[in-house]
Amino acid sequence: MNPCSIPTPQQDMEGDGRWNSIHNRFLSDAKGKDADVIFIGDSILQALEHTEVWNQWFAPLHCLNFSIHKDQTQNVLWRIKNGELDHVDPKVIVVHVGTNNVENTAEEICEGIIEIIKTIREKHPSAYIVLPSLLPRGQYPNGLRDKNSKINRLLHEKVSNINKVEMVLIDKGFVQSDGTISHHDMHDYLLPSNAACRKAFEPIYDLLQQILSEGEPEKDLTPSE
Repeated sequence: MNPCSIPTPQQDMEGDGRWNSIHNRFLSDAKGKDADVIFIGDSILQALEHTEVWNQWFAPLHCLNFSIHKDQTQNVLWRIKNGELDHVDPKVIVVHVGTNNVENTAEEICEGIIEIIKTIREKHPSAYIVLPSLLPRGQYPNGLRDKNSKINRLLHEKVSNINKVEMVLIDKGFVQSDGTISHHDMHDYLLPSNAACRKAFEPIYDLLQQILSEGEPEKDLTPSE
């Protein structure tokens, strides 16, 4: 069976139990706060919550962020199946995960993301699901960057005809003409800087505004190259 589609908690490698503690905090937040939008995923979305962009754009939209550093598809799937989306009624759920599944193939990761979509749909049939594309990673061209690009292509094909599922390409403009990524865009060549977050997540913000205000987004919000 595809390991990316089997719900699995993140291993407590450090021995401090932080992952379970964060999961339990999310369970508490889900019961205690009303959210129109829930972000769920990995460090890309977790880091977003600590930027000016989050405070300026997303916090006013009544967003909760259920994202954890190093999470893989199977970890997010476990969290969804274990209560994080049970006591909420969001209009939109934003999902970003897969870049940390470094041991898996692009096909396996794509299947894992599709399984997450199916599980979300079972719990929230009327919610929009928004999928920001996986970002490039590494200062220089590398296999993981290539794999993320392939995942984006596969996922776009699979969700293009699914109702109320919208994939938005946010990965343009990071790779420079010589194939490198600047530390101004990604200090550690993985997480976007404040300025890069503004550039990358503007189409996500625009889409959320449309859904929340009109209920029916326009198609093709991908930034022009």
